[in-house]
Amino acid sequence: MATQVSQFLSETDLSRLIEMAWEDRTPFDAIEKNFGLSESQVITIMRTELKRSSFNLWRKRVTGRATKHLALRSKLVTRAYCSMQYKHK
Repeated sequence: MATQVSQFLSETDLSRLIEMAWEDRTPFDAIEKNFGLSESQVITIMRTELKRSSFNLWRKRVTGRATKHLALRSKLVTRAYCSMQYKHK
């Protein structure tokens, strides 16, 4: 299924999807809004696109993380990324 879904994504979109999935403050809901993929589809794509060790690290990182799920997220978090993330030096 993941290879079918990832076939419809360009390399750029697939790269951005993986980047968003790794970002702590980007909820799965934002990924679904941008790419139309559910959390389970994102997990499947990550499983196929990442090395096993990288996937395992990612799963440990996102499992239960409040910022990855809007329902668990504090109402004080209003951004999808860290304020320092895209600043050019």
